[in-house]
Amino acid sequence: MTAADLDPVLAIAEIVHPSYPEDLEVFIERLRLYPRGCQVLETGHGLAGYVVSHPWRHGLPPKLNQLLDQLPEQADTYYIHDIALLPATRGTGAAAAMVERLAECAESSGLPTLSLVAVNNSAGFWRRHGFHAVVDPAIDRTVKSYDQAACYMIRPIPASRSE
Repeated sequence: MTAADLDPVLAIAEIVHPSYPEDLEVFIERLRLYPRGCQVLETGHGLAGYVVSHPWRHGLPPKLNQLLDQLPEQADTYYIHDIALLPATRGTGAAAAMVERLAECAESSGLPTLSLVAVNNSAGFWRRHGFHAVVDPAIDRTVKSYDQAACYMIRPIPASRSE
């Protein structure tokens, strides 16, 4: 993802996540803080999806539309802020490929888990990719800033996939 991609990324976000609006400044900040974790899916017809992710602290998911200011020095999870694919791209395996690419980022960063807030009835997708829900009232208070059905999920990353 580059700064030139931000307008199309925001347009995709508005289509895919109309109930979870975030300001352009959130995307600008994530790209500035961790460009490696901000990626786009390009097709012959332009951008069809994106992912925003970064190192973070387990159990402390950012609230919806929240600026971070900086990434934590003692990150202990790789946080998937958002994966969004246009409807025509769903079912192509693109989301699964993105998840595996993010798992590789987490592993290469030495982070033991992937974490996220599941919205839009997506928990089943995440479970199929090795995630499980974490039930914790302290975490739930933040997660419910998305909506009442949102849930915090994590996926362990093996110490080394090559062993």
